[in-house]
Amino acid sequence: MGVVLLEFVALFVTVLFLSYVAMILVPFLRRPRTVPGDSSEFEWHFFIPARDEEAVIETTLNRCRADFPEAHVWVIDDASTDRTAEIVHRMSLFDWNIHLVRRELPNARTGKGDALNAAYYALSDWFPSWADRSRAIVAVLDADGRLAPEALDYVSSPTVFGDPSIGAAQISVRMENRNDLGQFATPSRLGLSFSRFLVRMQDLEFMTTMSAMQMLRERTGSVGMGGNGQFSRLTALDEIARRYSEPWHGALLEDYELGLHILLAGYKNRFVYDTWVEQEGLLTMRRLVTQRTRWTQGTMQCSVYLGEIVRSPNFTNAGVVESCYFLVTPWLQVAGVFLWPLLLLFTVLQAFNYPSGPGAFFAEFWPVAGVTVIFGALPFIMWGPVYRKVVEPQLSRRHAWLLGLGNAIYLYYTYASTPRAFARVLMRRTGWAKTRRNSEALTRGPVASDV
Repeated sequence: MGVVLLEFVALFVTVLFLSYVAMILVPFLRRPRTVPGDSSEFEWHFFIPARDEEAVIETTLNRCRADFPEAHVWVIDDASTDRTAEIVHRMSLFDWNIHLVRRELPNARTGKGDALNAAYYALSDWFPSWADRSRAIVAVLDADGRLAPEALDYVSSPTVFGDPSIGAAQISVRMENRNDLGQFATPSRLGLSFSRFLVRMQDLEFMTTMSAMQMLRERTGSVGMGGNGQFSRLTALDEIARRYSEPWHGALLEDYELGLHILLAGYKNRFVYDTWVEQEGLLTMRRLVTQRTRWTQGTMQCSVYLGEIVRSPNFTNAGVVESCYFLVTPWLQVAGVFLWPLLLLFTVLQAFNYPSGPGAFFAEFWPVAGVTVIFGALPFIMWGPVYRKVVEPQLSRRHAWLLGLGNAIYLYYTYASTPRAFARVLMRRTGWAKTRRNSEALTRGPVASDV
């Protein structure tokens, strides 16, 4: 009876997941293109949280100022122990559009949300009282982030910030080192190959599966924000601050939490796939698992908003279903981490206890096993060919299918990140340290982390 119940639960979860995959794939392949607008119709402010970012901050500022000379750049130094603040202060002396927001201990290093709030209040103090705040757009970038040169025109589209009902927009994310790991690659041939694999998988993940989720949310009205390449209308941030005391809050997934608050406040969110922001792809499994543990725990924290979402008049029925599914998924994954190995163990035990022996058991039930493997792996493998079709058409079909197979293997990181996130929730551990940049990880070693 216990085995039958376990198999039924496994089948139910599998069917639910396959249905979701189909629901995100179709809108992604049929997505309409975004028509660019005129970025000069808006005023742009880039928020860049920076804690010990001397390795990348000067390059990032130079890129921002060269590509977007009309934008103001607000760097939030979160009590750095290196030369981050010194570099930004020096550059601000010669460029009025560069602003340094300093946070000092003991009030610093309390989370990315608090750092972004500090920039919001600094911008509000600086912003002229007579100016139109609805024309001011705040973009959040990582310290290593690089916006596509046409990014501001795309988010200025009549269907994005050209529509006054739009409060926020998220653009797609690419790995800047997807084709060249540069000087930060590990010296061994095996390490180099694995790092290349990890970076390519992250690029595939962001540009296909994660973007496909966002395209479904475009239809359900529940688009979420990401930590890099998110844009918010200043008046939307003002409204959140009025309702909830400040724009950003304490979840480890503060970007998605912000998107929820914008929707709850009555604005709409958009996802723009046709432009991008680049960031470093992580080179080691340890750093990847640490990052994804934080994301999973952050999603679990945001599940406290389920009641507000269900009761809100600003969510469509489809938006409620999609948001609830997303917020419940980490808890389902916790069950899956234990369910699938347990189901495999029961199957093996059944085989050895089969009256005619294990050979007869597998001879009789191999079609079921085959179907299980196909339906269990194909939803992950198919993203390789989708990646080739949509993102990298120069890849061969063989390479695309190999990437898909690699994707099915790569996603097993959830068997490490999900239990760790769940354990941290149980222990009420909410602190975290930033992920080392590739140059830092190579020269200075791993950073101490609470994750």
